[in-house]
Amino acid sequence: MKTSTARAIQCSAALAAAGLLLTACGSSGGSGSGQSAQSAPVSFKGRGPITYVAGKDTTGTVQTIINRWNKAHPKEKVTFIQLPTDADSQRQQMIQNAETKSDAYTVLATDVVWTSEFAAHQWIEPLPANQFPLGKMLQPVVQTGQYRGKLYAVPASSNGGLLFYRTDLLKKAGVTQAPTTWAQMTADCAKVKKLPEAKNMSCYAGQFQKYEGLTVNFAEAVNSAGGKIVDADGKPDVDTPQAKKGLDFLVDSFKDKTIPKEAITYQEEDGRQAFQASKLIFLNNWPYVYSLAQKSPVKGKFAVAPLPGLNGPGASSLGGSNLALSSFAKNKATALDFMKFFTSEESATYFLKNASLAPPYADLYDNASLDKQYPYLPDLKQSITKAVPRPRVVQYGDVTAAIQNEVYAALTGKKSSTQALKDLQGDLQKLTAQ
Repeated sequence: MKTSTARAIQCSAALAAAGLLLTACGSSGGSGSGQSAQSAPVSFKGRGPITYVAGKDTTGTVQTIINRWNKAHPKEKVTFIQLPTDADSQRQQMIQNAETKSDAYTVLATDVVWTSEFAAHQWIEPLPANQFPLGKMLQPVVQTGQYRGKLYAVPASSNGGLLFYRTDLLKKAGVTQAPTTWAQMTADCAKVKKLPEAKNMSCYAGQFQKYEGLTVNFAEAVNSAGGKIVDADGKPDVDTPQAKKGLDFLVDSFKDKTIPKEAITYQEEDGRQAFQASKLIFLNNWPYVYSLAQKSPVKGKFAVAPLPGLNGPGASSLGGSNLALSSFAKNKATALDFMKFFTSEESATYFLKNASLAPPYADLYDNASLDKQYPYLPDLKQSITKAVPRPRVVQYGDVTAAIQNEVYAALTGKKSSTQALKDLQGDLQKLTAQ
């Protein structure tokens, strides 16, 4: 589910709250004609079988919720279609289905950053906002499903990046608190690595393969160093000393092996598995890792904290998964009812308890019994409420591809961080001028 789980399942990438609000259509992932979002009322008619389309369920929980629906609605069964775990592949397959106007996909689990693109191309339907309990949800999360004043996607889960860390090793090394800065984190690693059991461990990893997760990690680094990708007016502003400090943290960490060289291939699951296998002291990942790590050899040996930054706590990218309705689907009455069921507070509570997925409902973060059972909830709420959203752009595929290309070139030594940011500034200026 991390956007799944990909960070961008995610990926779960924050560019800025203002975003590059482009009016022109035409994504690198599709051949849209530049249409405006439709304004005609949608007729939610037709009942019968539908499909639910999402990234591979690495949590093992989605089918349980679908089974509950199917048991209560034997004539309106939902078939779960699982796509690859990475958000880029999910987006591409959903676009291909839409461009052929196929009814194979009904309800789509979309990354929070896709709403503008999908709505502008009329690939998804506007939804009746008054039929969903949006007032009970965290408003930054609700806003990810809106486009031009209309609701096109309903939050199923939210996401904020967290720092997972080995409490047992830090304590043994004399460290009593999680680091709040990058310098503190590297210093803590040096202490831990003096322990015999940690000499072969690496310090830190996130997601650095050339996919959406790289956009997320880069944006978090830039924002956590006081920089930004775009300014308050939505204009590119990445060629700055602050942004360079963020990118330099990643580049230098690869050079000095704070980040292991193999992390250049990491997506979410690679990092999770490395952490659970005691190969990492610190890990930047989404909260879904918590429940899985509790079932692994590191159970009872780790905790979570807000992401560190240059001079203090950093800023996560805002992630999560929304539900949208394909414009070409059949049985839209069934689909609408299923979306209400899947995004209900009851379902969100189930996903929280069984998959550590961040709920969109505000009151679940302030529940004393839940906080006791899931001690990371206060940090998660802080991560989400202070997260920097990714841009609501029609051309998001082009924007994230430009970021990935330049950042990857810097991480692999093909470009200096100075040159990569200069080139990225030019790329984004061209995109915003279209």
